[in-house]
Amino acid sequence: MALRQLLAFGGSTWLGGVRHARRHANSIFATAGPGRTTDPSIGRVQTARAVVGALTTFGLVSVYGVDGGWSAVFEDGLTKLFAAPLVLLLVGPLVIAGFIWYVPPQHRPVLRSRLRYPLKAIGWYLGVPLGTIAGYTIVTLLLKATQGIFAAQAVISLFVLIVALPFTIWAAAFLFFSSGAAARYAFNTADVHAALPAVLTAVLVWVLNIVQLGDGLPNGPLAVQIAAFLGGPLSVTAVSVWELHVLRTRHNVRVRG
Repeated sequence: MALRQLLAFGGSTWLGGVRHARRHANSIFATAGPGRTTDPSIGRVQTARAVVGALTTFGLVSVYGVDGGWSAVFEDGLTKLFAAPLVLLLVGPLVIAGFIWYVPPQHRPVLRSRLRYPLKAIGWYLGVPLGTIAGYTIVTLLLKATQGIFAAQAVISLFVLIVALPFTIWAAAFLFFSSGAAARYAFNTADVHAALPAVLTAVLVWVLNIVQLGDGLPNGPLAVQIAAFLGGPLSVTAVSVWELHVLRTRHNVRVRG
């Protein structure tokens, strides 16, 4: 009975940690800052495009198949979930620098001052996994240094069980939820300028598509392969262009305005 209660307590504690990680990721990546302009229609169109893209992928795989089966499709989706923020971290600074250079000189100091919002998001996104790795590295070194000292190793092992392991689960959940939010909100670059995420998204989808080209084109006739390869980035780019139009016409948000 006691063991069952202990397992139930541990499960509820870990589940609570996962929920806390999700709330914390949303508080960092999904909280609007001073430069963000929201429009419900933009979110609805982005969601609709994502649903159509997923259904199209499902249809192509169902008709023409895929190397590795559905597990390969799942792995590819999971890879993209974590690859998108990493690619964004690589190409994002170049796009942001070009964006700030493109706006009128009198607006540049304001945009530069707002860079603290994406920098905070990047700090959390990189700091949590790097801090976890550093912590386990220190624990490993301490275990080696105290080899043969039973009391010290017992304390370290107890620390790992009570503190390090729950934190690792929290960190893994935070990284999972943050990856989707970081890609969706482009590391809070909307707080720098409302039009910046649309520009970043258009660039990001083409870079990811070129990277994915290394895995080869999907199965099917040549026309289907080309349509599948270009359909995703072209549709995302079209939505981004429409988003810029909506921001300009409905909210008077202009890149050079």
